[in-house]
Amino acid sequence: MSAITAKMVAELRELTGLGMMECKKALVETEGDIKKAEELMRIKSGNKASKMAGRTAAEGVITSFISADKKIGAVVEINCETDFVAKDDGFVAFAKAVAQAVAESNPADVEALAAVVLASGVTVEETRKALIAKLGENMTVRRFARYETAGELAVYLHGAKIGVMVDVTGGDEGLGKDIAMHIAAAKPKALDASGVDAEVIATERRIAEESAKAENKPEEMMAKIVEGKINRFLKEVTLLNQVFIKAEDGKQTIEQLLKAKSATVNGFTMLVVGEGIEKKVVDYAAEVAAAAQL
Repeated sequence: MSAITAKMVAELRELTGLGMMECKKALVETEGDIKKAEELMRIKSGNKASKMAGRTAAEGVITSFISADKKIGAVVEINCETDFVAKDDGFVAFAKAVAQAVAESNPADVEALAAVVLASGVTVEETRKALIAKLGENMTVRRFARYETAGELAVYLHGAKIGVMVDVTGGDEGLGKDIAMHIAAAKPKALDASGVDAEVIATERRIAEESAKAENKPEEMMAKIVEGKINRFLKEVTLLNQVFIKAEDGKQTIEQLLKAKSATVNGFTMLVVGEGIEKKVVDYAAEVAAAAQL
């Protein structure tokens, strides 16, 4: 067996992005064959990823990519287990590379995205597994939205926790960014009433009906009261009906703003890190107390 040199370890680290001791161990196992060592480490990183797959990944980042002509873009959510890893340079670079891959390759879904080859020459899935092995946390490419438009795309990222992409036709240069920022703050559920989920409306209707009954409203007024509450709800949660957060008079709606700018919003997507993921709550005080009794 050839001697394992520091240069060989450094070369394998460059190829795999994994730890020095892991690289040295792989070289020992493969008797100094770097190619076989790299293959072995990829196999092991895959096994490590499988073992971590059940661990909750509710932290992470939202990132985006927009082409130079602002016609094609994507916004993605990549998750990990802790905010510490979410700030790791390698993790952030991976997220940005995935956003660009979504925009340029147009995968049908997350499963298809896994097979897309990044600019590095390695697939999304292989890169994900290598990062898991390197950083020691479960990671998932959770969701993405891709746009291709005849209008113009704009994006607003609030830190790395909220991301909004907007497809706008017409208006001035800063309009898209302003609307994206508004969406991040006001969190509309849809562009207009037609886009609000029927189940959401049904839930609001039940609440309105029960509320009216609890207030002993006359039977003949019930339907009118309920419809009034539903209409107010729809105005609050639809983008076009919301009051623009930067409106100088505090009254101008997004619809009025767009009309004044001769513009149209064709669609938007807002992603929030960890939204809908049930996070495990750890009672550290209880753990310490239990350990003290051992």
